[in-house]
Amino acid sequence: MAMSKILLVDDDPDDRSIIIDALVQLNAENSISCADNGEGALKLLLEYAAMDIYPCLIVLDLNMPKMNGTETLKEVKKDDRLKNITVVIYSTSINPLEKEACMSMGAQLYITKPVSYKESIDTARLFLDLCSSDSYA
Repeated sequence: MAMSKILLVDDDPDDRSIIIDALVQLNAENSISCADNGEGALKLLLEYAAMDIYPCLIVLDLNMPKMNGTETLKEVKKDDRLKNITVVIYSTSINPLEKEACMSMGAQLYITKPVSYKESIDTARLFLDLCSSDSYA
């Protein structure tokens, strides 16, 4: 089984469902796999890394149990096998200090979670664009 292009890491089933529904609308529902916390995401990433299979994008919520987004980002960026995967922080937080900290740790983008259906579609489209055929091996 191949790793999906996008790994969405979010403990909120409603937030995961919103992005999955948006991807369905874009005919790209098979592009995503999910984990509900950082621990689960790292376990999945390391299992696939052992087979030399990687997503092109990790979409990472910040506030999660077991291992939060910041801790997960640190672990991803310190692993030579994972550090080049594009990471997007996907959070409800608009705290500029939190955003700056994530960007300094290696996140490529910091996106506030959408509040409307149109924003959800636009966000899902952005995620797919980040996984264009040129950047996804």
